[in-house]
Amino acid sequence: MLTALPVAGHPDFTVTAVTCRGDHVRWSAPEVRTDYRIVLVRLGRFRRRVAGDTADMDTTMAYVGVPGEEESFAHPAGGDVCTSISVTPHLWRSLADDAEAPAPQAVYVDPPLDLAHRRLLAAAPCGDVGYALCEELLALLAATIGRTATGPTPLAPTPSARDRALVAAAREAIVQAHPSADTLFSLAELLGVSPYRLSRAFPRALGVTVTHYRQRVRIGRALDRLEAGENSLGTLAADLGYADQAHLTRTMRQYLGHTPTAVRRLLT
Repeated sequence: MLTALPVAGHPDFTVTAVTCRGDHVRWSAPEVRTDYRIVLVRLGRFRRRVAGDTADMDTTMAYVGVPGEEESFAHPAGGDVCTSISVTPHLWRSLADDAEAPAPQAVYVDPPLDLAHRRLLAAAPCGDVGYALCEELLALLAATIGRTATGPTPLAPTPSARDRALVAAAREAIVQAHPSADTLFSLAELLGVSPYRLSRAFPRALGVTVTHYRQRVRIGRALDRLEAGENSLGTLAADLGYADQAHLTRTMRQYLGHTPTAVRRLLT
């Protein structure tokens, strides 16, 4: 069952919160969309198939859809909650610089893009769609669309099937906080490959290192807690496995350009 609730509307775009109940493990019937859209995952995960290519979607991956694509979805791990942003061809081309290159299956959601997504949702209740929300939306669209041509994606550079499978398994362990995901060597041992093999697969498949990816997941969890009103940065740092509060602060400043305190203000 699919539930779609409007978040914000404008003549040039719509922002919708989409909740899908994970009641179909197998692929859904193919459907063809007619809009340009970006879909970011808030909770859960699912699989998307377009033109025979499959992408695993979770909070670290977004996808870009273009008119005429035939897509199917499956939910082998339960349901999901997503933010779907649909834009007019005019707005899309103004940001894509009239590029007609096919969109990639998936786009890596790094910490700044994750924060941009959250800021968009935080701006929606203010009611200022014409200015405040539009500014947040344009920043998110520009960052995402720009990566369809030049940014790190699972399709550029093209990884091998073995790379895809290995990175998918590593992502699963990291996202699920498996004890063996605490270090690169123990993660590689869990997956039955050498640490070097694992470290080389990530840049080919995602355009970032496994270290960067793990930090991205931890920062996402920190953003969840700060957004929910976490007051103790010391507790937050300990729960996420950082050496101390200063370590958490340095990491968030490095990846987001903001301290945890500043991020909490941005999301309030």
